[in-house]
Amino acid sequence: MKDLLSEIARLTKHSPVWPKQTALARVMITKGEIPQHQLAAVYEPMIGFTVFGRKTISFGESTVKAEGPSYYVIPTQVPATGKVDQAENGQAYLSLGLKINKQLLRSLLEDNSRRIQRSEDSQAIFATRATEEFVSAWVRLLRLLETPEDIPALASVYEREILYRILIGPQGQRLKLASFETGPQSQIHRAIQWIRENYWRTLDVRQIAEKSGMAWTTFHRQFKRVTGLSPIQYQKELRLLEARKILVHQGLSVREAAFQVGYESASQFNREYSRHFGSSPAKDAHLIRVESKL
Repeated sequence: MKDLLSEIARLTKHSPVWPKQTALARVMITKGEIPQHQLAAVYEPMIGFTVFGRKTISFGESTVKAEGPSYYVIPTQVPATGKVDQAENGQAYLSLGLKINKQLLRSLLEDNSRRIQRSEDSQAIFATRATEEFVSAWVRLLRLLETPEDIPALASVYEREILYRILIGPQGQRLKLASFETGPQSQIHRAIQWIRENYWRTLDVRQIAEKSGMAWTTFHRQFKRVTGLSPIQYQKELRLLEARKILVHQGLSVREAAFQVGYESASQFNREYSRHFGSSPAKDAHLIRVESKL
């Protein structure tokens, strides 16, 4: 395992110290010191692999601590905050992200559905220790960066292997959640998309549940199973993330930003923003502008 991790470090040594898209279309490399505000975002369906150091991600009331080498699965779009810590031995933080290719995933499920481990439904996204087979597949994928002419032919082969290793491991059920096109899970994905596009509107969960063809309690349970958040928590985190962008980049007042993202009370917005990001809206936005030299 140590040699495999060292090979990943070698293959990524020229990456800059911020999230970087690579020649591998679905692979992202993140390393070094990462400002916390850059880790507060809506995460797309992905596999996160912490190679060195530790990444802490918070989804509502749930917190994932992925200490390298470990991985986690995000099966749908989820608003979250996070922070990274360097490894205790002085090794710089390094993580890899793989956007989930649903076509590859569905083809794997057709052939391997019986091999997926049965597990209790988990409402929180969690981290799993990486196996040698999982890390080996990542090494093969990253080596394509040295022979980019091979990427069109081989990238999907190694991505498929990474997905396969997850499917037959403890996170198989979590990864399976990303694949649904029909049934209750597909309705949850559609509801998530509606909330993302209409986050500033008043959220009537019972009405959305009815449109999804589910009882309110079933919808609520399935939504939290997929996202780790209740529908109301999901909307609140979207609103706060969007308000932060507005305050940093558009220069609106705190009151204007609060109303623009759907809050009816500026004082409630101040309380929830401060609790979520650790400082008041005005102070937080100022610090980000200074840090980002905006």
